[in-house]
Amino acid sequence: MTAGIGRPRRLPVAFFARDATVVAPELLHKLLRVGSGRAAIDARIVEVEAYTQDDPASHSFRGVTARNAVMFGPPGRLYVYFVYGMHHCVNIVTGASGDGQAVLVRAAVMDGIDPRRSNGPGKLTVALGIDRTHDGARANLLDDGAPSPAAAVTPRIGITKAVDWPRRWVAPWPGPEVGHVGS
Repeated sequence: MTAGIGRPRRLPVAFFARDATVVAPELLHKLLRVGSGRAAIDARIVEVEAYTQDDPASHSFRGVTARNAVMFGPPGRLYVYFVYGMHHCVNIVTGASGDGQAVLVRAAVMDGIDPRRSNGPGKLTVALGIDRTHDGARANLLDDGAPSPAAAVTPRIGITKAVDWPRRWVAPWPGPEVGHVGS
């Protein structure tokens, strides 16, 4: 693990039981752990976008559907959807149960993986092996004490509605990439 950073602790469900616009910037530099044991990979989150039920760009805007039902469930779950017939995207459900909101994880850095292979939501899920089978699973997000970043706040990208809403946060990771668990 990077020098000066401590033993990771799992974020409690209460961390996610807040508005997506509050949780999103606080997810920067946290670790998204996928897998278990020696095969687990920690991905340091460096780009996120917030989506709430009142947001016309959100999957939850028109209410509950079979596709977005996880967004309305308990906070701290993964909402994984398939888009354009080719890409999976991973989100972290936030807010109270019944209030459809989530934070899209757009990019992360990982040890041994060229950042260009994880600098978009579709590329990130490929690098982490995330697909629809992860939809609804409890998110394994960790805080290892990495310093809070100075994040740039920008409008979201890749959407056609509410494009000017400043709900995208980007914070590059300046140090060595994080490692595989057990390495």
